[in-house]
Amino acid sequence: MGIRTIFFGVGLLAGCLAWGQGMVVQTVVYKNGDLELRGFLYRPPGPGPFPAVVYNHGSEKNLAYIDRLAVPFVERGYVFFAPNRRGHGRSPGPYILDELNRLRGAEWSQALVRLHEEQLSDQLEGVAFLKAQPFVDAARIGVFGWSFGGIQTMLAVERADAGYKAAVNCAGAAQTWHNSPELRARLSQAARNATMPVFFIQAQNDYSLSALEALSEEMRRAGKPFQARVFPPFGTSNQDGHNFCAQGHQIWGPEVFAFLDAALR
Repeated sequence: MGIRTIFFGVGLLAGCLAWGQGMVVQTVVYKNGDLELRGFLYRPPGPGPFPAVVYNHGSEKNLAYIDRLAVPFVERGYVFFAPNRRGHGRSPGPYILDELNRLRGAEWSQALVRLHEEQLSDQLEGVAFLKAQPFVDAARIGVFGWSFGGIQTMLAVERADAGYKAAVNCAGAAQTWHNSPELRARLSQAARNATMPVFFIQAQNDYSLSALEALSEEMRRAGKPFQARVFPPFGTSNQDGHNFCAQGHQIWGPEVFAFLDAALR
């Protein structure tokens, strides 16, 4: 387990911790069957127990940006935990896009759901690890996911055993919704069966808002608590809009933290 303490100066990072306050950063190891997975664990100074947010990353291999994304969460007193699902970051295993890029059509669509179900088990084992930490209040854990991580978040919202109290889905399935009927059906089922409130957020200029719109409607029809917010365009391209989740915390932060605080404080 690698441990480092980061001290941020005022003005060094937007929304950062003040001088004298340390964010403890650990690379931790947890297991899912025979797989030995890694996770990035960020926590405020002090013994806790603190509320926590699990971060479900997207399809990217390089997860270095998470150091910066963690700061506003830790600043507000949350433990921030980013499980590195198989094939991502520092975790071994096949990389999901390598597997998907070999397939086409119905095979691709079916594999997309199957591989996400496999990675869901990586997420849930990570949550079990997090709950066992003495500085975490296991009764106050939420989840935040971006892109492929938004898909992961939606799969988890129907799982009461995950122990999440609230979920934020940022741009989940923005690039895959139209191409996979199996994914649409699976996420719609999860939305109808949600066991916690969900906040859907996205920038207007993301690739597609269809998943946000459809899943919000599924939850409305099922009488499940949810919020949905489409923010103004972020940057100039569709990719800029998609990156809003990872880069736009100064914009989405006030509303997301109000949502999380209501459930976890």
